[in-house]
Amino acid sequence: MAIGQTMNEQITGVSSMATRQLLAELVKEYGRISGRRVAIESVGGVDAARRVQAGEPLDIVVLAADALDRLAAAGRIDPASRIELVRSGVAIAVVAGAPRPEIGTEAALRDTILAARSIGYSTGPSGSHLGRLFERWGIAETIAPRIVQAPPGVPVGILVARGDVELGFQQLSELMHLPGIDVIGSLPPEVQIITTFSAAICMASRERDASRAFLSFLASPAASPAKLRHGMEPA
Repeated sequence: MAIGQTMNEQITGVSSMATRQLLAELVKEYGRISGRRVAIESVGGVDAARRVQAGEPLDIVVLAADALDRLAAAGRIDPASRIELVRSGVAIAVVAGAPRPEIGTEAALRDTILAARSIGYSTGPSGSHLGRLFERWGIAETIAPRIVQAPPGVPVGILVARGDVELGFQQLSELMHLPGIDVIGSLPPEVQIITTFSAAICMASRERDASRAFLSFLASPAASPAKLRHGMEPA
């Protein structure tokens, strides 16, 4: 234990939902090896960024890289503390036991989307990418009445599981652990988007040294197996 560190220190943070399961595992492991307590709340990415922007007394934030760029520009995070955590791709899900449509190529995926009763995606980076993709394909207006956007913090897979959405798109890490759905694959390589999720210390942090040590653990090789287990690649 470092000089001056007490067992009462607690690192607090906020993250988007994509890294929720991963961070839960890594927080538990870090507590076991360090004795430090870490509490990270996972919410919708827009809400997480808003809370940091508002100056909430949080120690760390974990968000998509572009969201951290905006927080850095606003002076809300310490740019020198920033680490790249994971790279994450978008996957596709249907309700458990449903027929698996063809998604192996860009053309096949476009046809499957056009044939779907409803299409669900999130308010996060994957949803923004899909919106641009539908525009590029020239189908945005055709499918607009069938689009269901999950509220911030609500996994798209939940909408799929309860039958609100026939075809759901979200980060693999957010789909792979949910019951009641089948993950049928990832976006084809030609249209796949890889989102980098990063972490940084908030300027409002009261535990800078402890937070820096935790981020070092998140970026270390020791954290890599957990990242892979949760459908992401170490960044």
